[in-house]
Amino acid sequence: MNQDTINRIRRFSEDRDWDQFHSPANLAKSIVIEAAELLECFQWSEEKYDIQHIKEELADVLVYSRNLLDKLGLDEDEIINMKMTQNERKYPVEKAKGNAAKYDQL
Repeated sequence: MNQDTINRIRRFSEDRDWDQFHSPANLAKSIVIEAAELLECFQWSEEKYDIQHIKEELADVLVYSRNLLDKLGLDEDEIINMKMTQNERKYPVEKAKGNAAKYDQL
């Protein structure tokens, strides 16, 4: 996410004095709620969906995720790379390629 977008998200909440409502727990709940709304876009069909609605719900998930990163003082690149390192160990290419099994089933 580029810095202009991050600043816009921060300014939106600041202008409305919403930080007072942005506890880590409330933000985590909001991410799950918005993710459920994203999933709802595919509720009755995996082929027929409204891409605009998907974009809106996915944006909500990303905005709340950005807010949670800020609230906890986390760097998205750092935590993503940490998790990718873990995933690369759990799912080595030679075992996982073309296989959707969970790491403990490989």
